[in-house]
Amino acid sequence: MDQEALMKDVVAQVLAAMGKDGVSAPKPVATAHEVPVSERVTKADYPLGEHIADRLKSPTGVRLSDMKYEDVISGKLNYKDLAITPETLELQAEVAESVRRDAFAGNMRRAGELIAVPDDRLLEMYNALRPYRSTKQELLDMADELEKQYNAPVCAKLVRDAAAIYEKRDRLKKA
Repeated sequence: MDQEALMKDVVAQVLAAMGKDGVSAPKPVATAHEVPVSERVTKADYPLGEHIADRLKSPTGVRLSDMKYEDVISGKLNYKDLAITPETLELQAEVAESVRRDAFAGNMRRAGELIAVPDDRLLEMYNALRPYRSTKQELLDMADELEKQYNAPVCAKLVRDAAAIYEKRDRLKKA
């Protein structure tokens, strides 16, 4: 495969996935139970990029249906234009729920919450959640940060639960 064909393939994959790196704080996203049934997506809408591309937007407001390979190559579109949004992840969660993959839907919603967290901070949090890396208070402070600074209540609860389990299993860092 020549370099241009490889680049086209990579860009097509990125456009299809709408990117993976969050670049802006998300607005609160309506969860499936708050979205009218008539507006929810299902298995029939999957893959979203093929069936409802006009509903998918980047954090900068560019619709997936308007994205072109040439615009990426020319620099008209950049990584912020290709990033996924909490709204798109919510749509993916709705598809997962439509086929009874509730755990996967939960993963999509947590990912949507984490888009607001800068990549370097997210990596620090990941490392802090490893056993013996944090005190209980450090984990509770992290949970507060997730909830208050990044509007990520589900992820905050997960960190609080981890703190309680680590305490019970003696997996916290000794102060």
